[in-house]
Parts: sequence; C-alpha cells; structure tokens
Amino acid sequence: GHREDAMSDLEMTEEDYAWITDELMAIARRHANGRVVSVLEGGYDFSSLGRSVAAHVRSMISE
Repeated sequence: GHREDAMSDLEMTEEDYAWITDELMAIARRHANGRVVSVLEGGYDFSSLGRSVAAHVRSMISE
C-alpha cells in the first residue's frame, strides 16, 4: 500500500512500485522470456492509486 492510503501501513511510493516492477521485469526476462501477467487490485486513495498504476505500467512498457 501507498503511504497516502489510510488503509495501508507499508508506506510505499509510486517510485517503489516502479522499482518493484523493474525488478520483476528483469526476472521475467531471465526466466520467462519476458512474460508477465499483471493483476492490479485495491487502493482506497484514488490519487496515489492512479500514480502508482501509471508508474507500474510505464515500467512494464519501457522494456
């Protein structure tokens, strides 16, 4: 969960989500021919959710 989401204690930022996605994509390139299935769920702060989803998708398509 994002630090702006009152329902979360994780304190993540959209940069954290981008970093996680970058790492996931690197693993997928090595072990799954770059294939990834992405399912997004949750989030109660729509502003931070939108920014986090955008960061995630940008990381996926920058490959």
